[in-house]
Amino acid sequence: MAQVTDEDLTEAIILASRAMVGIAVRSLAGSEQEVTLPQYRTLVVLTYGGPSRLADLATTLGVSPSTATRMCDRLVRKGLISRSRDDLDRREVNLTVTEAGRGAVEAVIERRRGEVQEMLRSIPAESRVQLSQSLHMLAMAAGETPEMHWTPGWQSQGDGPLRQADTA
Repeated sequence: MAQVTDEDLTEAIILASRAMVGIAVRSLAGSEQEVTLPQYRTLVVLTYGGPSRLADLATTLGVSPSTATRMCDRLVRKGLISRSRDDLDRREVNLTVTEAGRGAVEAVIERRRGEVQEMLRSIPAESRVQLSQSLHMLAMAAGETPEMHWTPGWQSQGDGPLRQADTA
């Protein structure tokens, strides 16, 4: 059996990731709600991570509070998130995804799922077990867990907001 070098595997993963990024971009482009990738990430965090303070959301997304504020302003205008003041500290802004925002996330996920399933139809049945095992192995090596499939690179801090995972 021929040896596969790290370079060969690296190139294969880069090629596959390019295909997956293409699927992700197309799934966003087909959205009724015109959202950018950063706006979609915000919706995903709020959909699956629950309501969040603006400051925590900015930290989770790795952006400045002013950038998060501008992005959230746009999402509020589109009716995809709602904003409210904290009852105890009126300076704090709490953000919650709306039903329309949750629907937008679900629609993107369904389009993505459909395109992936269409792509998989071209892979012979006898290769699928090995492919599945290899992809799971790759995900585990990258630190992903199955229940966190919607937040690549992010982890929950107990009951708190999602935080970017340490990659060091």
